[in-house]
Amino acid sequence: MMRRTAVIAAALVATATMAAAQTAQPAGQGSMQGHTMTSTPPSGVKVPPPAPSTTEFKDAALSMHREMAVRYTGNADKDFAATMAAHHKGAIDMANVELKYGTDPDLRKLATDIIAAQEKEIAFMKAWLAKHP
Repeated sequence: MMRRTAVIAAALVATATMAAAQTAQPAGQGSMQGHTMTSTPPSGVKVPPPAPSTTEFKDAALSMHREMAVRYTGNADKDFAATMAAHHKGAIDMANVELKYGTDPDLRKLATDIIAAQEKEIAFMKAWLAKHP
């Protein structure tokens, strides 16, 4: 179960990372296999606002990436613990969005499991960092 949780958490992070990358592109720029993407629709076309869950997933991904931008020490153990704690917090934030908006019982159970597992791991990493200043 732990491996399944880790794999799905990694997939959630990858999805959020792609969303964040799309969000970070300058207006009107970007491409996908030769197709130009624009930030504004053609004249007269009304585009509905994104779903609240989409906005919250993007916010969670952007927050995670900001928090992962730690001051690296050159000590792999410290840098791993610091960046992974932020990374796991991002997974928790995304799992909370699933619990808020998602309806699939299997994914809601997975989100609950992710939160429990990641909170334990964050606590471990923070305690380790406190012991190794």
